[in-house]
Amino acid sequence: MQNKGLIKLFAILFGLVSIYQLSFTFKASQIESEAAQIASSRFDNVEQANAEQIRYLDSLGNEESYNIGVAKFTYNEVKDNAMNLGLDLKGGINVILQISVKDILKGLANNSKDPIFNRALTDADALQQSSQNTYLVSFFNAFDAIKGDKKLASPDIFANRTLSEEVTIDMTDGQVQDVLEAKVDESILAAFEVLRKRIDKFGVTQPNIQRLGNSGRILVELPGAKDVERVKNLLQSTAQLEFWDVYKAEEIAGYILQVNQALVEENASKKTDTTKTETAEPDETSSAIDALTGQISADSTDTDDINPIKLVGFGGGPIVATFEAKDQDEVLAHLNNPRYRSFLPADQRYVKFAWEKQEKNSELINLYAIKGNRDNTPQLSGAVITDARQSFNQRNQPSVSMQMNAKGSRIWEEMTRMAYETQGFIAIVLDDVVYSAPSVTTGPISGGNSEISGSFTVNEAIDLANVLRAGKLPARADIVQADEVGPSLGQEAIDSGTKSFLIALSFVLLWMVFYYGKAGIFADIALLFNILLIFGVLAGLGAVLTLPGIAGIVLTIGISVDANVLIFERIREEIAKGKAIKEAVKDGFSNALSSILDANITTGLTAIILFVFGTGPIKGFATTLLIGIITSLFTAIYITRLLVDYMVEKNVKLDFSTSLTKNLFQNVNIDFLRKRKMSYIISSAVIILSLGSLFTTGLDQGIDFVGGRTYQVRFAQEVSTEEVKTSLNQVFGSAEVKTIGAANQLKISTKFKVDENSAEADEEVQVLLFQGLKQFLPDGISYDDFKEGSGEATIGKMSSSKVSPTIAEDIKSASVWAVLGSLIVVFLYILIRFKRWQFSLGAVAAVFHDVLLVLGIFSLTWKFMPFSMEIDQAFIAAILTVIGYSLNDTVVVFDRIREYINEHTGWEFKKTINASLNATISRTLNTSLTTLVVLLAMFIFGADSLRGLLYALIVGVIVGTYSSLFIATPIMYDTAKRGDAAESLKRKEKEEEVEVV
Repeated sequence: MQNKGLIKLFAILFGLVSIYQLSFTFKASQIESEAAQIASSRFDNVEQANAEQIRYLDSLGNEESYNIGVAKFTYNEVKDNAMNLGLDLKGGINVILQISVKDILKGLANNSKDPIFNRALTDADALQQSSQNTYLVSFFNAFDAIKGDKKLASPDIFANRTLSEEVTIDMTDGQVQDVLEAKVDESILAAFEVLRKRIDKFGVTQPNIQRLGNSGRILVELPGAKDVERVKNLLQSTAQLEFWDVYKAEEIAGYILQVNQALVEENASKKTDTTKTETAEPDETSSAIDALTGQISADSTDTDDINPIKLVGFGGGPIVATFEAKDQDEVLAHLNNPRYRSFLPADQRYVKFAWEKQEKNSELINLYAIKGNRDNTPQLSGAVITDARQSFNQRNQPSVSMQMNAKGSRIWEEMTRMAYETQGFIAIVLDDVVYSAPSVTTGPISGGNSEISGSFTVNEAIDLANVLRAGKLPARADIVQADEVGPSLGQEAIDSGTKSFLIALSFVLLWMVFYYGKAGIFADIALLFNILLIFGVLAGLGAVLTLPGIAGIVLTIGISVDANVLIFERIREEIAKGKAIKEAVKDGFSNALSSILDANITTGLTAIILFVFGTGPIKGFATTLLIGIITSLFTAIYITRLLVDYMVEKNVKLDFSTSLTKNLFQNVNIDFLRKRKMSYIISSAVIILSLGSLFTTGLDQGIDFVGGRTYQVRFAQEVSTEEVKTSLNQVFGSAEVKTIGAANQLKISTKFKVDENSAEADEEVQVLLFQGLKQFLPDGISYDDFKEGSGEATIGKMSSSKVSPTIAEDIKSASVWAVLGSLIVVFLYILIRFKRWQFSLGAVAAVFHDVLLVLGIFSLTWKFMPFSMEIDQAFIAAILTVIGYSLNDTVVVFDRIREYINEHTGWEFKKTINASLNATISRTLNTSLTTLVVLLAMFIFGADSLRGLLYALIVGVIVGTYSSLFIATPIMYDTAKRGDAAESLKRKEKEEEVEVV
């Protein structure tokens, strides 16, 4: 081997750099463990301990924390250089936010009432259910379909004051569309920046936020975030801060009574035909209030005859009345009913009703009446806020202090002057919720200082201050896809992943020594070095290590072993020919190179496709697989060669076998082609059975493909899936319940409110889940305890996922293209590499055969297997990996066929094929066995969430090995033997060899 010195130098430097990169990971882990111990020693409360840990780590940010002699690093620098752990290993939350383009368009149109505009928005919503277009394109298509003579540049749509400088009434729709595209893009970019600022202040290590194309979607990954509910509130809050004057209770109470009386009469008219009684006049308000509240207190049951509006009691000051929180939607529907709003006097016709921020653990909520106006614009908005800080009010309660700019200060002074003179109140409203409505008792407030107080925790006040500083979102942000994993589940995943990885590695190391003797030790050294390089590269590139990523590394072990097996088997063949050891090593490495490159390139191509189309953890799987392929090639071709050459030069005896394996698979003479008809019959039968099952039973499609919400819940004892399902069906209508891992751990999926992405809908579904499971949980467990099970608790919600139907359609489409794309790429590569379509046809037929069989086996077995076999993104990753593995096997055989055609020109084509299959049988079985054992170790000892993926890979390895021997090569033979195709293959190979010479 040439340039040995250069290769040694590169290997040493590569290894040292990998160790250097990984040292930051170990140091960061050490510092964070110390921080956790310090925090837990100071606080028993989990929330306080988490906050203290974050505070302590923040304090170390710019302090020297790592000294390696030649360089010193702060904790922030250590953290930035450490390996990133994914959500499934560290816990936290990963969401895709959909910025509402519909809201942006409404804002640009000044909330136009134009019927064609609003119908186009509604039609665009419907189009989005089945379209891959952006919302903006759907809106343009919907508008074009119904516009008639109406233009986008109409004064009552986009040719308004807001867009006066960009849109004029003489512009065409195409020109306006260009303006709207730019404006929407600006708004989404603004939303991205607002979210980034909020996240930067949250205190999560290694956050990731990125915009996903032009779809209006933003990916946010916060590994290590412990309070996921807090994160979701932080991300979804639009931060629409407004200051409004409010009506006093006595000014609006009469309207409440009138609405209640009208409801009483309507209910009575449904029962009898009696004449209506008159409604309460304003001057009768006090006596009517006394009468109604007296009736409520005398009779604890609110009936339609007495209190249909479900009033709990009237308030005072700015609080109009109190209701039960569960009735708030119904109450607002009554109060905003146009029939009843006609009762309002002219000066109150623009009144807006808003609820107060509900106190924790309270079932009641207060109602406010805001003095609205025709344009529904507040006197003062959050745009004037220049700074916001968490503080404490006079009663030592957490609050938020704000500072306004000059314009805001003038308006605020005028508002407080009027409130002081009229003894009125000013409501501070955030996202349509009244946080406080203080009175002004000391005169006008100058200087632009104000304060928001309410039933805050310190964290809520901190978050609100951060949100106000970052600014408001230009539109609503809905979570359309989310994954939440608790740190306890993440730690379990790390433990199980490490255990399975070490078991798999130990077997491979021992097997290589058992099978190849001293040469196996060199392969083991190369393998260990390969693993070091993989982790080093991952850390150096800032890539994220996920649980499927660990599976990818374990699979890489099999790939690395395969390269060494190919080399050692070729060396054994050369030794068997009587060559000296030095020459045999040289020729063995040389002859194996072509097969190694072809096999790894085909696997690499499918991994690239997986990387392009995959998301989240699946992208992590593809990343580690790609890195592993590259490092495996380097270590097998160069590191193993350096070690073997060194021993050969030292005249150390190398047999590349042991006494037990010396003659294993030697002189094998199986007539594979003679058995091809039987294999065709067997495969056809299994494929027909698979297709039948796929069309009848189908597959267990996960939420990635159908949408919905999934929760992983752990109980204190074993539970019956049927009993749990029966209970949940009563609250959800329908739910899927499966055991995942131990019998006390369930995976629960529901499509209840699948089309609603609001935070309120998410909370409602989670509350219903708790109610449905309450009878199976320990006595005394609260809802907060249950949902925080994803934190330090050992029971309750451990993780959850959500996928909206729109996202599910996108995932399904991307998955189909990924599989089809891989088949096309494979066909083209083999066509280019082997120059004949017969090879491509055989390879693609084998791959298609393998995919069908894996799908069929999943369809036949998913109903009774004791683990989840949902078809999700992980399954697609498995399918693409199976494609790569199957090709790996097939290409090695094809490469040997091409070699034998050149070597043995006098052989019959059939003999050439059989000889090639027999010559590679040792490598085929050896690689398959080691890969299977590696996968089985992961399957048995690894995380429960990976079992479906690993089961698909195990089935794929088995059918892939079978198809390379009995499908791919026989099909190539049957198509090539017709006419003069076989001779043509031989002539082609001879011509190429002459050209090379």
